[in-house]
Amino acid sequence: MASKKLSALAGIFIMSISGLFAQIGTSYDVKDSSLIRRSDLPQHNEFLNNAYPFPAKPRNQWEIGVKGGLFNVSGDVRSIVPTGGFGFHVRKALGYVFSIRGEYTWGRGRGLNFAPSASYRRNPAWVDNGYRPGVDRVFYNYKTTINEASLQGVVTLNNLRFHKAKTGFNVYAFAGIGGFSYDTKVNALNGTQNYTAGFNQIIDRYRSNGYEWKERNDIRKDLKDLMDDSYETDAEEDPGQPNFKPLMVAGLGFQFKLSNRFNLAIEDKFSFATGSDLIDGQQWQDNGINETAQTRDFDTYNFLSVGLNYNLGSKRVEPLYWLNPLDYAYNELNAPRHMKLPKPVLDDADADGVTDQFDLEPSTPQGCPVDSHGVSKDTDGDGVPDCKDKELITPTQCQPVDADGVGKCPEPACCKNIVAAAPVNGCTIGDLPSVNFGNKSVGLSNDAKAVLASVAQKMRNNPNCKVAVVGYGESSKAAQQLSWDRVNTVINHLVEKEGISADRFVFKYGEGGGEANAIDLRDGTSEEGPNTVPAPHPNLRKKN
Repeated sequence: MASKKLSALAGIFIMSISGLFAQIGTSYDVKDSSLIRRSDLPQHNEFLNNAYPFPAKPRNQWEIGVKGGLFNVSGDVRSIVPTGGFGFHVRKALGYVFSIRGEYTWGRGRGLNFAPSASYRRNPAWVDNGYRPGVDRVFYNYKTTINEASLQGVVTLNNLRFHKAKTGFNVYAFAGIGGFSYDTKVNALNGTQNYTAGFNQIIDRYRSNGYEWKERNDIRKDLKDLMDDSYETDAEEDPGQPNFKPLMVAGLGFQFKLSNRFNLAIEDKFSFATGSDLIDGQQWQDNGINETAQTRDFDTYNFLSVGLNYNLGSKRVEPLYWLNPLDYAYNELNAPRHMKLPKPVLDDADADGVTDQFDLEPSTPQGCPVDSHGVSKDTDGDGVPDCKDKELITPTQCQPVDADGVGKCPEPACCKNIVAAAPVNGCTIGDLPSVNFGNKSVGLSNDAKAVLASVAQKMRNNPNCKVAVVGYGESSKAAQQLSWDRVNTVINHLVEKEGISADRFVFKYGEGGGEANAIDLRDGTSEEGPNTVPAPHPNLRKKN
């Protein structure tokens, strides 16, 4: 019987397994006030104002469902292959784990013993139809129709998940109480005659083997050929008791999510009748051989079903047993949307713009520019920071320097006794450094400004000298214009920021042979040329 149940459900399970991986979407927005019941709005508002840490429980949908499947009675008479049943239910979640369900079930059970019995003296269904207890043997049989109503508590077993937001598969267990009514009939007559003669023929045919279990199908086939399908006789009933009796139910179910509205359920429910042992029409059981070996117990029945469920309601979240209550907490920890986070405070004791945890020089003097590690800049590497260095570019051969960063260059040994000839043009400014620009840039970096500051100082010390400012780039119009822009930037800086007269410069641009990103400065006292030149290609000028 169990194998037939599994076979009947195998195809349905295969069709529904795709629902296990259905797109299940994301959780609801805990800030959505339209999902909160009016009575819970005070808590919701406190939560939104960060005055209470727990969000209010959202309104969730009702579940309604229909089901059909195999119905089977377990009693004193052996059941035949499980017959059909159907039911419907309404379910409401009270929390993420617990819900209540009201259910109605209709089922029909049939039974037929393959071994004969003779101890039916208390059963009027046989006695009143001419069968003689202890003499005539009968084959117990019945057909019963059951109507059941129950109220159940349902516990969801797997929606509290620590490593996944939601699932498309639910496992649940349920138990409850209710009542049922049944109408049981016995097939005791063929028309107006009983089956005594026919039963005796079958008994004689199988008596020698003692009604072995392996012959049960043959015996039942012979009984089916002998008996009609009338079930005309009312089975024995409990005297003086109502037809509606109490019961307890329990079971286990599996739900496969098809969408946010629909899911498929496979469920097995056991019903325990506490008020009657006559669902199968027989209160006493014997084994057909030892007629005094009798037992009595309450009958039970089982309903194995497949159902389709629908979530009902608008402006509500899914039933809570489909949601993971940890989902909101994990999402808030990962990407806070509601938590009040304090503004981070990163200490910077020396106020140099580099936080203490990354500052390699935590006590930089105030006002000194620093690099990305918080260390005071020292352009010429003479050990005196730029903010204290009175000679920003000290040649290496002129170091070490004094406390002001000023070096003393040694006189070459070969020239100590040589009287220096006066320069032809009367200028002693000497070699001047170059200024470097970033790729396609016309703006001066801080390092470049420091270099120009040293050039300006030399020009002040040599007021009779001119300086030629030379830019390179003759290959294209764009290169020529870029060269002009950079020369113009250098001269303007020295004039406007360092106070050098514009008449002391010679403007040269677009020359060949030099470094494209460098502007050279040299003694231009003896050179001819203007100190300002119109832009060669004004439409190609770059902004600083």
